[in-house]
Amino acid sequence: MRNIKIIIEYDGTDFIGWQRQAKGRSVQALIEEAVAQVTQESISVVGAGRTDAGVHARGQAANFLLNSAVAEKDLLRALNGVLPEDIVVRHLEEVPEKFSARYSAKERIYHYYISQQRTALDRKMCWQIFYELDFTVMNEAARLLLGTHDFQSFCTSSFEQKNPAVRDAVKRHFLCTVFEAEWKLKMAPKATQPENGKAVFVIRANRFLHGMVRAIVGTLIDVGRGKISVEEFAGIIQAKDRRRASMAAPAKGLVLEKVVY
Repeated sequence: MRNIKIIIEYDGTDFIGWQRQAKGRSVQALIEEAVAQVTQESISVVGAGRTDAGVHARGQAANFLLNSAVAEKDLLRALNGVLPEDIVVRHLEEVPEKFSARYSAKERIYHYYISQQRTALDRKMCWQIFYELDFTVMNEAARLLLGTHDFQSFCTSSFEQKNPAVRDAVKRHFLCTVFEAEWKLKMAPKATQPENGKAVFVIRANRFLHGMVRAIVGTLIDVGRGKISVEEFAGIIQAKDRRRASMAAPAKGLVLEKVVY
């Protein structure tokens, strides 16, 4: 049995997300169907992250077990020949049997793109925001995310906490270690807004909770608008209450850029 690792790029606009579901078009299901069409084998694909509906990926990682002896380069070419145009397998290789795209991952890197100018070409890949933002203050708040924290305030999931054992499990579930969190943009001298109207929020962590990046971005945007202070942002983190954070940013601006092993 061979363990095959793939790196996938996809435009999430027309997908219900990565995960296969009873109804709707998912990335996972289409890859499984493509492998079955090419190799005549029924396989199950494990992804590094379960991106939501509308979220894109430039470097999603996945793996699956395969009996076929087809050469890696031939399998790569064949899969891209049958997959729809909004999914591309960028890389394919055989890896050790113990490798898991999900559990072997050490870091995941997401980018969130915004544009403060109207854009036609990039409209499906960014959040268009037509007001001034204070990126200096936004980055001051973003630095508070660094390190290991309970990110329940930025998670859309809910869990039962009826007994100590369950509460301890829930507490562990919400813990994430963030290594990088920063708004990056090109600024003209003495300018207060991005030179080309575009900015990207880069966040790198060992793991992410459901809806975490979009909730963080939505809240940081409110910091940049002056609706939330840096001190209040710190309080939102400490509150461990999703109701304290802002509305989630639109899915279309979020891209899973890379998974580190």
